[in-house]
Amino acid sequence: MMSPWLPQDQIRDLFSRAMSEMYRQEVPQYGTLVELVETVNREVLDADPALAAELEANGELARLDVERHGAIRVGTPEELAMLRRLFAVMGMYPVGYYDLSVAGVPVHSTAFRPVDDEALKRNPFRVFTSLLRLELIEQPELRERAAEVLAGRDIFTPDARQLIETAEAQGGLDEEQARHFVDEALETFRWHRQATVDLATYQALSNEHRLIADVVCFRGPHINHLTPRTLDIDEVQRRMPRAGIDPKAIVEGPPRRDCPILLRQTSFKALEESITFAGNEEGSHTARFGEIEQRGVALTRRGRALYDSLLNASRKRGGAADNDAHQAQLAQFFRDFPDSHDLLRREGLAFYHYRAVPGRRSAAADGSVEALIEAGALVASPITYEDFLPVSAAGIFQSNLGDGVRDEYASHSNQAQFEEALGVAVTDELALYERRQEASLKEALASLG
Repeated sequence: MMSPWLPQDQIRDLFSRAMSEMYRQEVPQYGTLVELVETVNREVLDADPALAAELEANGELARLDVERHGAIRVGTPEELAMLRRLFAVMGMYPVGYYDLSVAGVPVHSTAFRPVDDEALKRNPFRVFTSLLRLELIEQPELRERAAEVLAGRDIFTPDARQLIETAEAQGGLDEEQARHFVDEALETFRWHRQATVDLATYQALSNEHRLIADVVCFRGPHINHLTPRTLDIDEVQRRMPRAGIDPKAIVEGPPRRDCPILLRQTSFKALEESITFAGNEEGSHTARFGEIEQRGVALTRRGRALYDSLLNASRKRGGAADNDAHQAQLAQFFRDFPDSHDLLRREGLAFYHYRAVPGRRSAAADGSVEALIEAGALVASPITYEDFLPVSAAGIFQSNLGDGVRDEYASHSNQAQFEEALGVAVTDELALYERRQEASLKEALASLG
């Protein structure tokens, strides 16, 4: 008997497409950015048929054009807990804990995303979700004022709340309910140019940190960026000015490599938008921008340790004058990071998905994984990194908010506090990749007998 409920993957796809269309209307430059990314992706695939074939074989090609991640920031534990329930309706679950206070940003975060292979292939929509840490505001009066403002708002529509409860009670939503849910959920992410506070309160919060003002002073948290995935982030960065887009100074993350690792990100600078404050005072606010990402293979714990050490070594050398110099400096340090999938896999630095090739088993000299790969009986494909880099995320935040590093926020990691607000424990992303790799290997070896 068929389920009456629309699959979660389909609800997620409806929502991500609706979100993209809404953001395109709110921030026209995002539409220009998407078109630029699509053009570059087509050119890369046309120029590299082997890459196109590899992406298609791994289920990556079909998802490329719909792939997006967004970011949202909420102000209270109650808002975060309800967001968790909202995303669960779409098959998105909290993965990873990110402490951005170490970069002077008074939030900690998780990523809501699909977790199984098939769901990721259908639509890997992710939302990087941050919770404001009011306890990091030093001035008691300002901290209390922010809490008071946040307590007076509800960022979810009554129908959205009701539909979440309905989905939880009956185990899903039918198509009519799902479409209504998408419409109502979208309201949480919509931009409002009317602030809920007067200009003086906004300025006081902004002086403490511009992100605090962004979270506290509006009816809803509003999506602050959407991110298409490119196959060549350096080329997109180079072409952005010609498309009338002002890019941030550098591409965050690892340098350009033959075998991309983890995540690289860049963006266009945040827009200055006119705002009406309480009392009809006019002003402006800067928060929303467009981001681009290029994803590589997920790294193991050992790989992440090597990545972090090389990145830190490069940072100690000091900042570079421009992106070309920055990338050249990074590349110099990352010469110590193997740049072939065979070495990455053999040295246990990255995660791979194993697939059996029928009819090739007898060619292997022995039953070891390496012998089976050498004989062509086993194929190892890189597992795409589906998560975020704390340093890259913070770098994007800082470059678009215009703030320097705030040392007084540093070293305040508190995953237990975050999970208490969330209502569940976050999933360890590295454990997810480990399970995916082990399951694929077990299945492949079983099929080879």
